[in-house]
Amino acid sequence: MRIAFALPVEVEDRLATDAVRHGHELVARCSTAHELASRIDAAKPEVAVVAATERHLTESLVTVCDEAGVRIVSLAGSDADRRRAADLRLDEPIDLESSWPEVEKHLTVVPMRVSEPPPSIPPPTEHGVVIAVWGPAGAPGRTTVAINLAAELALAGQTVALADADTYSGSVAPSLGMLDEAPGFAAACRLAGADSLDRAELQRIAQRYGPERGGFDVLTGIGRPSRWPELSASRVSGSLQRCREWADFTVVDTGFSLEADDDLSADLFAPRRNAAGIAALREADRVVAVGAADPVGLSRFLRAHVDLLETVRTDRVLVAMNKLRASAIGLNPVGQVTQTLARFGGIESAAMIPWDPAALDAAALTGRTLADVAPRSAARIAVRDLVASHLLPAPAVRAKRRTPKAAAR
Repeated sequence: MRIAFALPVEVEDRLATDAVRHGHELVARCSTAHELASRIDAAKPEVAVVAATERHLTESLVTVCDEAGVRIVSLAGSDADRRRAADLRLDEPIDLESSWPEVEKHLTVVPMRVSEPPPSIPPPTEHGVVIAVWGPAGAPGRTTVAINLAAELALAGQTVALADADTYSGSVAPSLGMLDEAPGFAAACRLAGADSLDRAELQRIAQRYGPERGGFDVLTGIGRPSRWPELSASRVSGSLQRCREWADFTVVDTGFSLEADDDLSADLFAPRRNAAGIAALREADRVVAVGAADPVGLSRFLRAHVDLLETVRTDRVLVAMNKLRASAIGLNPVGQVTQTLARFGGIESAAMIPWDPAALDAAALTGRTLADVAPRSAARIAVRDLVASHLLPAPAVRAKRRTPKAAAR
């Protein structure tokens, strides 16, 4: 990881050797906040480790780091330093006397390791793009990733719909503080089955999250798992096809099970509980496969990933390892997870989403997205980078931003 320091000399000397020994690259060692701010563009660090003093931490440095996407990890030696970090809305500072392993636990912005960029999806024109979010059993964070993917796509200027197609434990509505007595996605499926679903109906049954910029429409999931027969394969496919005409991007939160339950029943015409998830995956242009970056989560993901590749084409799948943290996987967590995925799953490219419990707890408490409650969160920055690098073609972004200006002229 590329790290920049703005620390007192004695603290820098104590931490620098251990940082290099643990495999990090020191790209800047500065004596003041002003010096570090002037070197951000040239050094391109991923994380800035700074002392929370007037000399080493200023509002202008925070602004420069925010604009460059650099996370600040602050070290405090007094109550005044901690108040200064709080005033600048930084995460809780680490003790100035902490050892490097303690500091390293907070270096949670993880670069995306990609050997070959996955094929880009066509920019949305007349027909929008469907992105399915899937993950194995064990709560790897499917819903959290789906919600924040939708938020980042919306912040990029796209019209976005978020659909909850999980027939086991739909949780998009409670995660966003919405009522789910009248599930929007189930209503969409019923209308699609009657060939009555159109843009006006979708707008009527959807709930809106957030303001115009950065907001998105939500088709909430079934409130009781027993209602899963309403989400048949043909209805789910029909609903998502109509969503393509309604939104630039439709993000679908799916269930975990890929078991072909029709093979286990003698009644070929009976409804299938897993049909909704499988239909959404097959309808999707891209599938974001989410796994938990810990020993148990990796094992579950690698076993289920085989079934996923039997369900959808390999070139549609983007792997995202969630909850990445050194405390659960050991030193150099990115390298450890990357090596495990390559060795046991043949996965050469994966996005890494760090574990940021404070930001995620704040989002859960308020029913909001990471971009709204913790814009500098490590997890939020990783999801934003995933969207920018792999889901949102650059030409589409430029066209979106130029069109209003051209129209004004």
